[in-house]
Amino acid sequence: MSERNTVLRSIHDLGLAAWFGGSLMGAIGLNGAAEQQGETELTTARIASSGWDKWTPINVVAIGANLIGGTGLLAANSSRVRRQQGVAASTVAKALLTGAGMAATAYAGLLGKKVKLASSSDPHDADQAGMIPIELRQAQKHLALVQWAVPALTAGIVAINALHGEQQRPSQQAKGMLRRAAHGTFHA
Repeated sequence: MSERNTVLRSIHDLGLAAWFGGSLMGAIGLNGAAEQQGETELTTARIASSGWDKWTPINVVAIGANLIGGTGLLAANSSRVRRQQGVAASTVAKALLTGAGMAATAYAGLLGKKVKLASSSDPHDADQAGMIPIELRQAQKHLALVQWAVPALTAGIVAINALHGEQQRPSQQAKGMLRRAAHGTFHA
């Protein structure tokens, strides 16, 4: 019943793994190291900002890979999404979690930029910070919460991937398609 989509699945899964792992390591390791090594609130913020700046381009690629792979898998499995009971609901849940994860990641990036500008010793950054009302402690407080939301949301995506893997078992496909047909919700 299923065909192989190894490349798409690998792109999707590697992107998700990097997104989840990088956000979790950053929240625990990078921020923890910055707190340990920073002598003041400003140096702590500078250390964390520097590390997150180095991670951001990789994170963008990871999220893009996850989206490309996920879109390709959805296209490859569109018939099963339509025909197998439960697959459409889990696909919608995955899409919602992915959107929420992307929004949380973007918001964390925005807050991170505010923290970087507010804590920078660069006069150019100080000028920019003066144009954008920034309260360092408030931005850091929000950022600390949002940075934990990203690994939580991406962990949810990992869990739905596990469900999708179970739903692809031939026995599950047959049962799901029979249930959908029995309920009169089968669409060709």
